[in-house]
Amino acid sequence: MGATYGFGRYVVAPLARLIYRPRVEGKANVPKTGPVIFASNHLSFIDSIAIPIAAPRPVHFLAKSSYFDGPGIAGWFSREFFTAIGAVPVKRGAGQAALDALDQQRQLLETGSAVALYPEGTRSLDGRLYKGRTGVAFLALQTGAPVVPVGLIGTDRVMPVGARFPALTPRVTVRFGEPLDLSHHGPADSGKARRLATDDIMAAIHALSGQELANAYNEAPAHSPIERIKQVLPHERR
Repeated sequence: MGATYGFGRYVVAPLARLIYRPRVEGKANVPKTGPVIFASNHLSFIDSIAIPIAAPRPVHFLAKSSYFDGPGIAGWFSREFFTAIGAVPVKRGAGQAALDALDQQRQLLETGSAVALYPEGTRSLDGRLYKGRTGVAFLALQTGAPVVPVGLIGTDRVMPVGARFPALTPRVTVRFGEPLDLSHHGPADSGKARRLATDDIMAAIHALSGQELANAYNEAPAHSPIERIKQVLPHERR
């Protein structure tokens, strides 16, 4: 990640810890070396900053490619900021774009890196914990990487959805759970194994975050009859 990431990890991160004084629990649960997947609930834009700041080792996550290719000074600042916090650009979307994103994460894990993902797929707007999509489990079963569940508490108060800047007073709690070995569920190409592994991940996140369960997927609003039909029909949410 170069000098920009080093500046973010060794200068920006300690400064953020000094200002926000996050409560960090379970650091000892994080493997010090080797590939690991952080699977977290998702309440705020700053979740992707809170996890790398709290984790005892470098963490990478995927961010929209538009954050990296904007023009002018604003584009440069955005690119440098996201690089500094360990973000890797990816084109967001369904279908092939989603598969490409999983492949990027697999490549990071194969180098022994740690990656952070959100099984819910997108931020929870009402604070509830939604059902997990199976992409995280697929990645864990495919690579053999352990999954460290993460419970974030209070990030939605620091920077609610729609806020332009974070507040300074609320404190955030970051809880790292014990690593999950999901291999007993079966191979990555088994839909049943992916679903059971995903349910284990979400149960662990729920135990850490204490959120109310939504018992539904966090779906984006359907804008056409075809999209509404797709959401109703049974299908695997990656």
